[in-house]
This record gives sequence, structure tokens and C-alpha cells, in this order.
Amino acid sequence: MVEEVREQVIRAAAYRPYEGGKRVFVIEAAEAMRDESQNAMLKTLEEPPEFVHLILLTAEPAALLETIASRCQPVDFAPLPPEAVEAALPAGDPDDLATAARLSAGDLDLARFLLSDSGRELRAAANGLTRAVGSGSPDTQRVSASGESGPTAPWRSLLKRAEEAGEEAEAAARDALEADKDAGVKRSARDIADASKRAGRRRRTELLDLGLDLVAAWFRDLAATASGASDVVYNRDRLAELQSQAAGLDPGTARRAAELVQDTRRRLDLNVSEELALEALSFRLAAVLG
Repeated sequence: MVEEVREQVIRAAAYRPYEGGKRVFVIEAAEAMRDESQNAMLKTLEEPPEFVHLILLTAEPAALLETIASRCQPVDFAPLPPEAVEAALPAGDPDDLATAARLSAGDLDLARFLLSDSGRELRAAANGLTRAVGSGSPDTQRVSASGESGPTAPWRSLLKRAEEAGEEAEAAARDALEADKDAGVKRSARDIADASKRAGRRRRTELLDLGLDLVAAWFRDLAATASGASDVVYNRDRLAELQSQAAGLDPGTARRAAELVQDTRRRLDLNVSEELALEALSFRLAAVLG
């Protein structure tokens, strides 16, 4: 998706606006662009038409090529502090509120989601993965309805939550588009199906990325706890578990685990197989932590 946006921007930047005096292009997750794509944008960034403004959004400016960064004027946006997010949340358990506020990274809507049933299920799936790989095994045990036991990959629960969210989003988008059609908006059945599937894929990707972000946050907290800095952990409601896992753990090992998770998140942006990427991550984490 980022690559498609980049190509559209390069083409469209050459044309004057139909209305108004300026054209503004905003590229989200600019760090997800491959090096060749960033290089292709250099000329557009270096000599944009006088009526064009280009805005690149990134949470990882260090991931941009230096040639790209040097042609841009940095503008930093600080997230809402955890205290402000926590104060805006509905009353509840103090540890739950503190955890959601810190894990949200200043996003109030995300904090609210983490406190919902769906958010708690996603956190549980993420923690199931961290516990399994922390024991040195990429597999956990399951028992079927017939009583037969067998191994199941812990990452499957994470993927299942993302798939369910995608299906719900697809159904909701389909209903909304059908309602528009009934109101007189002209859309073909194929257009509705395609738009619904895009909404579902987008939500599935968002939830899977959030799940992996929660996994990375756990290992970040594990490194902080192992370093004696328990006061800065995000998962405040599970401090006892963090302290138990951090006993005798090298903080560098936990940091390496977090890096592996973040690397997998970037790989998923390149449309690699989700199942293969998650399976590989599980084995790598088990090898590092075990």
C-alpha cells in the first residue's frame, strides 16, 4: 500500500490543483517504503512544484534514508502523556487504567480498546505467546473435544483474534455500503465486495500489528525489570509476572527479543506470509529466550 501511494504521489505532484492554490500529499508510515522507493522520491522532494506540499509521517525517522531526511523539515509531535490518557478513561481498576494508558502510547482510542473485551482478548493472546517462547518452546499443548492432546502454535491465537476482527470489519463495511446503495448511491455488487474486503484486510492487519506491538512491549518491560527499572514498565497490572520472568535474565536478551518482534512487524508490511512470519518469530524467540 505504501509503495502504491508513493507512485501516485510522484505522478500526481506534477499536476496543478483543480481548485485552490496548493496540493498537499500525506504519506503515512513513510519508514515502510523500500530503499528503491525512497530513492525514487528524491527528485520530487528536492524540487517539488511551488504548489505542492509533501508531508511524510513516521514513528521511526531513523528508518528513513539520510537523503530523504535531509530534504525534509522535521516537525515533532509529542504523544499525550500517560497521565492525560488515564484521566480521560472511565473509572476502573487503577492498574488496568495505568497499563492501558501506557500501552496506548498517547492514543486515547487505543487505550479504550485495550480496556474492552476484544482488547483484553488480544492482550491475552499476546501474553500467551510471550509465556510459551519464554519457556523455550514455540509450541503449547491443547486438548481437543475428543480428549486427544497435541501441540498447537501459540501465535495462532494472536492470528485468530486478528482474523476475527477482520471478518467483523468486513461485515460492518458491507452493511454500511449496502445501506448507501439503498439510499440511492450507485455501487455495483463487485464494488461493494471489493471495498468490504479491503476494510476487513485493513482491520486484520491493524490488529495483528497491535498484537505484535504488545508482544514487543512485554519484552521491553522484561528488559526494564531485569535492569531494576520496574517503575517504567507499561504492563503495570502484571508486574509480579514480569519480576518472576526477569529473575536472572540478561536485559540484553529481552531487548534482542523485542528487536526480533519489531523486525517481524516490518516484514509483514512487505506482504510476506503471516503464518510463516509468526512461526519463524516464535522459533527465534524461543531460541533467544530459552
